[in-house]
Amino acid sequence: MKNTRFNARTALLILAEAMLLFGGMIVAVYVRLGSFDADYELIEKHGFYKAALASVFCLSAFYLYDLYDFVIMHDRRELVLRLIQALGLAWMALALAFYAIPALMIGRGVSLIALPLALGLMVGWRLSIHWLLGHPHIGERIIIVGSGEMAVETAREALERRDAGYRIVGFTDNDPEMLGKSLINPRVIGLTSDLMEIVKRENVDRIVVAMGERRGQFPVEQLLKLSLSGDVFIEECGSFYERVTGRVHLGMVRPSLLIFSGRGRQARLNAFTRMAMHRGVALIGALLSLPIAILTAILIKLESKGPVLYRQERVGKNGRKFVLMKFRSMRMDAEKDGPVWAQDGDDRATRVGRIIRRIRVDEIPQFWNILRGDMNFVGPRPERPHFIKQLAEEIPYYEQRHLIAPGLTGWAQIKYPYGASIEDARQKLQYDLYYIKNQNLLLDAAILFETIKTIIFSRGAR
Repeated sequence: MKNTRFNARTALLILAEAMLLFGGMIVAVYVRLGSFDADYELIEKHGFYKAALASVFCLSAFYLYDLYDFVIMHDRRELVLRLIQALGLAWMALALAFYAIPALMIGRGVSLIALPLALGLMVGWRLSIHWLLGHPHIGERIIIVGSGEMAVETAREALERRDAGYRIVGFTDNDPEMLGKSLINPRVIGLTSDLMEIVKRENVDRIVVAMGERRGQFPVEQLLKLSLSGDVFIEECGSFYERVTGRVHLGMVRPSLLIFSGRGRQARLNAFTRMAMHRGVALIGALLSLPIAILTAILIKLESKGPVLYRQERVGKNGRKFVLMKFRSMRMDAEKDGPVWAQDGDDRATRVGRIIRRIRVDEIPQFWNILRGDMNFVGPRPERPHFIKQLAEEIPYYEQRHLIAPGLTGWAQIKYPYGASIEDARQKLQYDLYYIKNQNLLLDAAILFETIKTIIFSRGAR
């Protein structure tokens, strides 16, 4: 699958950068100490291990700054800025590690040489690799069969991710009058009836089918021959869009989407394993956060009258209602006029409330909801019944979110900013449906790591 190739490419990038950083550290040692003293430092004083540790710190900082997200890292100036910030963070973290454990210290002279050297190597390497990945003549050549709204939207998403290696060659259509017409640049480059000839002429690697199966117009025979030849990969438009964007397009959803995504006994085993993992993480989180929870409760009580915990009815798996608990972050009369969306800079929040919401401390009591089985750690965010009714009337497939248990964090939460409108809910639903369709332990682990980044940088809090 293409996802595997993308992950493999990211893994190779991390490996290459680990080697560059490690090599840069070794070079800095030789430049600073000379050949004889450098050998002594590297072998007798465990310099190789210290260089490896410094490389790990740098790679971790790169991850925190999204430098392995090819969708985000398409702007070169942003790339260089984040590299500088990430290396600065890594060196500060290393300085703290050296202070705590002096035996790990590399040496100030070596560090002063290694930091600009690492920055130069990384900037040069990254600009080169991103130029290479974004080059129009390098990457997977794709033709889209169809020229309707779905085809154009899919092409637009792929074109915005040039560094991900997608090259849209053009579209095909059944109407001769569409030939040469520019939809979003690329153009309609041929008739669907000439698909085999176009694939050969344009050296196409992948065909994305974005047209309905209408009798007499859908190129069944040609697609079948191309598929059996093994020379080109053929993919349905919705599947390609989902993989490129990490969300399900509501306009491309078919009833079969979720029906056939289940895997019977394997799915039940996967769900049980994930539930056990989520409750284990929640138990560890509850124990580790207990001192913070006690301090938060004291501060809330000191600032305002009323209960420390805020209880609110939410909708869980299969529409079952449960009481969600959070630390109270608003005034007691916050909803005297009825439920409303939370807004950016909400004036109903208390001073303590604004702080705990920004650093997500208000969510700590939900560990209890997870341990009780109301929620998982990862899943669609549970919504209030008042808003569920409103959103289900406005947004198709909205109630499909309740096919699985809701979560404290989720794919939609890390991919889309805090939602405070029906349109935001529509966008987040697309990510929720993607998660429901593709849920597994690896995706859960990725979401947990991304959530940590979100908390560290206080993204999306209100």
